[in-house]
Amino acid sequence: MDTEALKKSLLTKFVEVTQDRLQAIQLGVLELEKPDAARAAENVARELHTMKGEARMLGLPAIGQVAHASEDLLKAWGEKKVDARTATDLLLHACDAVSDLLDDQAGARDGTPAATELVLKLTQAAGTPVPPLKPPPSAPRGAKPKPSTPTAPVPVVAAPPVPPAPAPAPSAPPPPPSAPSLAAEAPHPPEKAAADRSIRVNVELLDSVGLLAGDLLVESARSELRGEELQTLFERFARLGENLLRATDHGHLDAEQRRRLALLESDLSLLRDDAFRFVRHHSDGLNTLNSSLTQLADHVAEARLVPLSTVFDAFPRAVRELANSQGKRIELHVENTSAGVDRSMVADVRDALIHLIRNAVDHGIEAPEQRETLGKPETGRVALTARADGDMLAVVVEDDGRGIDPGKLRESAVRKGVITQAQSVAMTEREALELIFKAGFSTKEQVSEVSGRGVGMDVVKRKVEALGGSVSVSSRIGRSTSVSLRLPQSLALMRVLLVRMGDDVYGMPAADVEAVARFSAADRLEVFGTLAVLHRGKPIAFTALGPLLGLNGGPRFERPPCVVVRFGEERAALVVDGFVDEREVAVKPIGGDFLKGAPFVAGSAALEDGRIAVLLHVPDIMAEIRKLSRPVDTQSTHRLKVLLVDDSPIARATESALVRALGHEVEEAQDGEDAWERMQRSGPYDLVLTDVQMPRLDGFALTRRLKAHPTFERLPVIILSSLASPEDKRRGLDAGADAYLVKGELGVESLALAIDRLI
Repeated sequence: MDTEALKKSLLTKFVEVTQDRLQAIQLGVLELEKPDAARAAENVARELHTMKGEARMLGLPAIGQVAHASEDLLKAWGEKKVDARTATDLLLHACDAVSDLLDDQAGARDGTPAATELVLKLTQAAGTPVPPLKPPPSAPRGAKPKPSTPTAPVPVVAAPPVPPAPAPAPSAPPPPPSAPSLAAEAPHPPEKAAADRSIRVNVELLDSVGLLAGDLLVESARSELRGEELQTLFERFARLGENLLRATDHGHLDAEQRRRLALLESDLSLLRDDAFRFVRHHSDGLNTLNSSLTQLADHVAEARLVPLSTVFDAFPRAVRELANSQGKRIELHVENTSAGVDRSMVADVRDALIHLIRNAVDHGIEAPEQRETLGKPETGRVALTARADGDMLAVVVEDDGRGIDPGKLRESAVRKGVITQAQSVAMTEREALELIFKAGFSTKEQVSEVSGRGVGMDVVKRKVEALGGSVSVSSRIGRSTSVSLRLPQSLALMRVLLVRMGDDVYGMPAADVEAVARFSAADRLEVFGTLAVLHRGKPIAFTALGPLLGLNGGPRFERPPCVVVRFGEERAALVVDGFVDEREVAVKPIGGDFLKGAPFVAGSAALEDGRIAVLLHVPDIMAEIRKLSRPVDTQSTHRLKVLLVDDSPIARATESALVRALGHEVEEAQDGEDAWERMQRSGPYDLVLTDVQMPRLDGFALTRRLKAHPTFERLPVIILSSLASPEDKRRGLDAGADAYLVKGELGVESLALAIDRLI
């Protein structure tokens, strides 16, 4: 390889390595503002020194000059001559300048006005002279290198464009351009070893290999089926030979015929032995092949994974700059950057996290003076964590800011026309929080450069769900907000549970499956008009998957097979026709018009028998089940006259607001005796809501008295109580109550469902 070709290849390698090095430098620079920054400063100095040497070796003095001036500034910071904030800002700008020069090799060689100006700022801040940029005239570009290197640069105090004076004769020759090492000093063995163990591969080629590995796995499974069919054929052939010989035993044969028959019997025995030996060897070979292909698929999937540090490392600086622009103090804590994510997902994951972090900084973290008033530290905290969960990856963005107020979300959504007033009052707290994912919805009334257009969180949801993942949010008002992303680690291979619906096969990600079970009629119950079953002591929705997918009419067995799936804190039992298998499949995107855009579909996978398994998206299924388990409009068409009985004024105010939100008229009584007197003199009521523990006459006694009176025996009574034990509920129902609601679980939706069922 000639010198120019080698230099070109080395320049390409230098650009790749320096881009990674700049990321490490930026992360270290951001540590300078923290108390324990000495170790980070050492790492930054080492990276800058190496980058400077490499740049000068390759004839890129502008990059070397920026790195040298940055080293001087870092040294001045260590000597307390420059404050941490100034040093951090200038060093981050230096990283930007080097990044720009990497894209402009002419500028990296000859310098640019922007780079020269930055070097001047760095040297002025550090109190050091400006180093020369141009190489000595005696060493023109492209000329054969002479045994000379510049000594200490001549200080330049005039304007930057003035060319520096040439340096005196050197004392040691530089290495020739063909030198294999890029560093000015001896290379670090660990870095070299790491570089030797990795190469850059075209992602599209890796994707193709991944798909091919998946197809080979399917073909291997098909070969196993063909081997089983071949063994069956040989067994039939062996039986046929035995039957033929058995038939000839009953015939009258001469000696020659018996000799020939003996030869035939011997040949049949040898053929049978050879056939079964072939089947055994073929089966052993298939097992070996299948094991090798499984390892190949696993290695390809692992090769497609890149550490999340490639995504996370850019965020600390972005958070710092965004916080500074808003006058806030925020620290970003990043954990577990070694977790892997599929290379093809990196861009989408980065986009989603950018929106989440911007929201945490802009919406979540309060200004320092406000945090001080609330008794919080002036510096806000945003945590970005990741962890592997089986085949899935969980990424959480959490801040210790103001939290999300569901009430304000409802008001803002109604005001902006995102939902109606009726939908607002019927929403649970969880559903209200999920309003932030509505397209075009924002709680900010004014648009800024950071937020307010309503195009942030809906982008997060759309991108994550397009990858086959899910997103959920939780919040504590005034304390914190947490947004969780759940994503598949690999888009090429996924472990799924295959179930049968009629003659078709469907798959669900194994990470979304909590259990498989069979529920009998005795296990089923009705919760506010919704069919449910008890699973691990808690009621969960019980839904036939067939009708949900528009396939068949539901379970056909007394104890139908069910798949218990989960999404966040929600669970549901999906009735299927049968189970097929749990296995790792090669996931293929939906192509063509047949399934594209179909609800609940996330992808497809080829099976060994030629069928195609449709892979289902569990979050979409759970959203549909949630929608089916609640009334379309909780506001009753009939205005009811309701008597509310509770000895607590606060409880009465809260419960009255819930009833009025449903459009009903409410009268209040302080205890059971007060309620009984109102029943006598105020005319008929349509419904009674009563607490249990009250003076004079408790809720159980009031219910028994009402049900024993001929005028009120048909009047619906709902007990509202904080007593949630099964014994208390049984006592309420024994007293004649038509429903029993626990106050801690009471909401507009649950109350509306109970009222609609009774009235």
